[in-house]
Amino acid sequence: MTYRRQLVSNGNPMEEIVGFSRAVRVGPFIAVGGTAPVDANGKTVGVGDVFAQTTRCFEIIKAALEAAGSGLHDVVRTRVILTDIENWKEAIEARKAYCRDVKPVDTIMAIGRFVNPEWLVEIEVDAFVSGE
Repeated sequence: MTYRRQLVSNGNPMEEIVGFSRAVRVGPFIAVGGTAPVDANGKTVGVGDVFAQTTRCFEIIKAALEAAGSGLHDVVRTRVILTDIENWKEAIEARKAYCRDVKPVDTIMAIGRFVNPEWLVEIEVDAFVSGE
């Protein structure tokens, strides 16, 4: 079986510079890459506020999934990547609003820092479109 490959962009100029997509759908599988808390102009949303940044990440992810013909209801895995593991509770509180009903598996981890030091969190998700 051959699946069509669909690339999803959200207009971030770094997509062309670096060579990445916000999301990639191959058949029923969708991967949404590390999503940072930025606005349409590339400015950090919620500087210093993990809850606000996590919320922004999920809003971008939601739009990417919808552009790929899916939605948050198809998410099977989330990865919450923090710069300070002590912020996990705030991040998970924000995640609940988007994942409470679908209950995907989850990984929470911390790293040293992101490309932009204002970012406290990045989120990745994998989705599987049922019925495909």
